[in-house]
Amino acid sequence: MQHRMGVGPLLDARGRLVERGYATSEVRTYDRSAIKAGALRIKEWDYYCILTPRFGLALTVADNGYLGFLGTSWLDLEQKTATNHGAIIPWSMGKMKLPASADSGDISQRKGDLELSFRHEAGGRRLTVNDPAFANGKGLHGELWLDQPDMDRMVVATPFPNVPKAFYYNQKINCMPARGKITLGEETYQFSPESAFAVLDWGRGVWTYNNTWYWGSASGLVKGRPFGFNIGYGFGDTSAASENMLFVDGKAHKLDHVTFHMPEGAPDSALWKFTSNDNRFEMDFAPIINRHQTTDLGILKTAQDQVFGLFSGRVILDDGSQMTVKDLPGFAEEVRNRW
Repeated sequence: MQHRMGVGPLLDARGRLVERGYATSEVRTYDRSAIKAGALRIKEWDYYCILTPRFGLALTVADNGYLGFLGTSWLDLEQKTATNHGAIIPWSMGKMKLPASADSGDISQRKGDLELSFRHEAGGRRLTVNDPAFANGKGLHGELWLDQPDMDRMVVATPFPNVPKAFYYNQKINCMPARGKITLGEETYQFSPESAFAVLDWGRGVWTYNNTWYWGSASGLVKGRPFGFNIGYGFGDTSAASENMLFVDGKAHKLDHVTFHMPEGAPDSALWKFTSNDNRFEMDFAPIINRHQTTDLGILKTAQDQVFGLFSGRVILDDGSQMTVKDLPGFAEEVRNRW
């Protein structure tokens, strides 16, 4: 079953989801003050990943209750390397004031010398990074503009079994063409909208302590047409709707359930395979880089394997037509949390 949500508030007076399901726009209104769970259980983040066939940038601003996090990552797909840097903000618990909407409200955060800003402007978004300590002092600096034409996105409201006040409200905006320059040390990298595409992962919710999720995403051009997808599962009660969706020419095509067939052993050791129960998504994934990162603070621990590489396969759209995908840059991940 794939239930499409209507318009209205996200939570009722008891702090529970009014409606569970999916949408292709921000139909439900998030209000942190309507949450009835404790502040330590609230998790909020904005994560951008901008990829080209040669390199990429990932930027994170997160308020996870116990701590906030600012993160920068540089991905070199030719050299097969990933470099991460970040700063922790203890006991953030809403003090970072992340916006209640993915469509309005700016983010400007600084911890030490690390500065990140995500700003809305007419027609798109402007991302700015200033991280002098990145890569042992090389520094990472620059600004990217993301075009956001009128297009569909993936929106899902997911409850957690047996925890009535827990939920996850998530939006993924794929296929945003990117332009601008990022300087790493003495080298400057040019992002152009013909080859650079961004995805936004916007998450707000009340999470359970121990969970694991699987997520995959890709955006680009397939035979000159804007194409992307969002796939994932692993947490919550997805009986009302999955988060699996294709995007072609700005229009969403809803999928049912997708399964990740990961290689045994190291996640970057062999091809991944993906299949859907409706036979509309069959994809191979050739790993290039594993952006592995573990934060272990005892009672709190996050371990992620975010593997970047190339997707190849076939998809079937809502009208029954088929598209063939070859070497589309993207990523797939497994993230394990105790938070």
